[in-house]
Amino acid sequence: MTSSRPRLPTLEDVARSAGVSRATVSRVVNGTRNVDPEIQRIVQEAVAATGYVPNRAARSLVTRRTDSVALVFSVPDHHTANDPFLGRVFSDPFFGRIVGGLLTVLRPRGVHPVLMLADSEDARHELVANLRQEHIDGVVLVSIAPGDSLPFLLTEAGLPTVLFARPTTPLPISFVDIAQQAGARQAADRLVERGCRRIATISGPFDSPAGQDRLAGFRNAMAEHGQPYVPSTEGGFTQEGGEHAMRELLRDHPDTDGVFVANDLMALGALHVLRDLGRQVPDDVAVVGFDDSSAATASRPLLTTVRQPVEDMAAEMARLLMALIDDAAQQTRSVIFKTTLVVRQSA
Repeated sequence: MTSSRPRLPTLEDVARSAGVSRATVSRVVNGTRNVDPEIQRIVQEAVAATGYVPNRAARSLVTRRTDSVALVFSVPDHHTANDPFLGRVFSDPFFGRIVGGLLTVLRPRGVHPVLMLADSEDARHELVANLRQEHIDGVVLVSIAPGDSLPFLLTEAGLPTVLFARPTTPLPISFVDIAQQAGARQAADRLVERGCRRIATISGPFDSPAGQDRLAGFRNAMAEHGQPYVPSTEGGFTQEGGEHAMRELLRDHPDTDGVFVANDLMALGALHVLRDLGRQVPDDVAVVGFDDSSAATASRPLLTTVRQPVEDMAAEMARLLMALIDDAAQQTRSVIFKTTLVVRQSA
């Protein structure tokens, strides 16, 4: 009995179409260097003409590459898949922007991101052990876990890794970040420019580098503007945290007329509280956020914010990672992006 299933094109079919040897086709398909560009072009045209699809398993045996990278979110311990905390994490527009930026670089190269979660110390060690078995080519790490051990574990294991934001402790690991303090300064300048005189801030977590840098940058800028003390309260980078922090600030400092909020989700919560308490924004209290995420345009009034170019940063992470994967001798690198102030209605 014969099968009606069509025969799939083979390397031999491509070789006949291109007029080259099977070995040459294999070198081109597997991305081997030192193949004449004209030969590459002819083979690639033959691949397209025949409809040949490389066998990923066979290719990985030759290249020792899986064409997959891990996108790891490392979150605080003691959270489970059903915990509302994780729902808040993955509903944050910030994380979607990271994925979008990565795909702009990885997809054209035929590289697939695999989402992984590390939510406990055991999970971090298990993840590194699995990655060391070469089931993945490299790691893009986004960590929001205080004192996270994962950057160190990945570095110690020698796995190609790029980190979003600088590590909490100095490590030989590639990372991308923004000029955090300079961004906070832009927020301070805007509030002072508007004529605010009793300015406060809702900070991110005190144990995160971003939270520390934005708070320090804002305080330094306000000191230069003649305000030596800036009331502050921690909001935890969540909308609920922003609501709680805004109520606390107004309770302790009811004459506050300007607030820098260290991310847009917290600013969204702060705006809700101001509206509930009858404070007009920006006439009574001006508000500046940080990130320029979708929360900034979902708020009412529209949020003035410091733009963090997350998509560009994620794309650069992918480029850095692919360079490390392509050449293990590559040195680790850091890339720092500038921020811009986006002026809307809230300040």
